[in-house]
Amino acid sequence: MAAAENKIDMKAEIDLCENAVYIVKDGALQELPKPETGHGTHTISWQGGKPCHGKMEHSLKF
Repeated sequence: MAAAENKIDMKAEIDLCENAVYIVKDGALQELPKPETGHGTHTISWQGGKPCHGKMEHSLKF
């Protein structure tokens, strides 16, 4: 059997009224933390077709 035929249908529900960023890796859903200051950037690195680590930078708005 091909790998696609062995996949199990998995679904998750998220609140579309909440602003958020999510990562799905190996069937697990993970919400990324929001910047403490309310302003910032998330940078996600990929390896082998999967997200492997991320960097979060905080910004100050004047």
